[in-house]
Amino acid sequence: MDPRKAAGEIARLVGGQLQGRLQGDLPGRLQGHLADQVKRRIAAWNDPRAKLDRRYRRSSRVLTFWLVVLAIMAVVGVSALLGALPAVVGVGAGVGFAGTGVLALRTNARMRGIDAERRRLAPAPVRPPLPARASAARLPMERLEEAEDTLRELLRQLDSAALTSVPAESVVQARETGAEAASAIRAVSHQLQAVERARDTAPPLDRGPLVEGVRRLRAQLDEGVEGYCGLVAAAGRVLAESTASNPRQVLGEATDHLAGLASALRDLSRWA
Repeated sequence: MDPRKAAGEIARLVGGQLQGRLQGDLPGRLQGHLADQVKRRIAAWNDPRAKLDRRYRRSSRVLTFWLVVLAIMAVVGVSALLGALPAVVGVGAGVGFAGTGVLALRTNARMRGIDAERRRLAPAPVRPPLPARASAARLPMERLEEAEDTLRELLRQLDSAALTSVPAESVVQARETGAEAASAIRAVSHQLQAVERARDTAPPLDRGPLVEGVRRLRAQLDEGVEGYCGLVAAAGRVLAESTASNPRQVLGEATDHLAGLASALRDLSRWA
């Protein structure tokens, strides 16, 4: 057998054994936490604003390179004018200075365009960690995060200049209402997790009311997420029919419904 193939096979076998041993030693909760961390890092990397930041940094490095080249060409040109270098070298430096200057201006214009686009994008929200996988709040909160990402992208497109049929104030109201509703839903999620911890530590005979409390809070959580998804669906319909005669009504009705639902969730969590 080829020694390189043998070495690769041994490395693969050893790596597989180590991975299996590590996975067997890690508790399920820790594995879930690591999976959440990886998911969040991937989402942060793919965020549109993060992509623009990376493009801006790359363009900044390119612009720095062109400026260094310009400085070198300027020094060579001045040296040629003073007679320290041949005139042919000075002519070449002048041509190079002009060409590099054009490239530097284009790079600078690209940076300004990227920066303007970056300013139009709202930064990605900083979200608290998801509930534990064993929690009844886990699935609703995963749905909420996905719905938030979808709504943010939909409202960004609805707020573009190309879709003049959608009033800007309707988009702003939908964005603010969505943020308020998400905050109210997360408050119910925290409440549910607290009741779950109390249920798990309470004596068996005292767990009945806590089990019922978990069931009731889960129902409220599901209702809140469904309402949020309703706003996402309305924004999607408006975007799909951006030339509709009255997009304000479609988006406004969903926004009003979600605002009322968020208010009800806050009242329920306050009196629960």
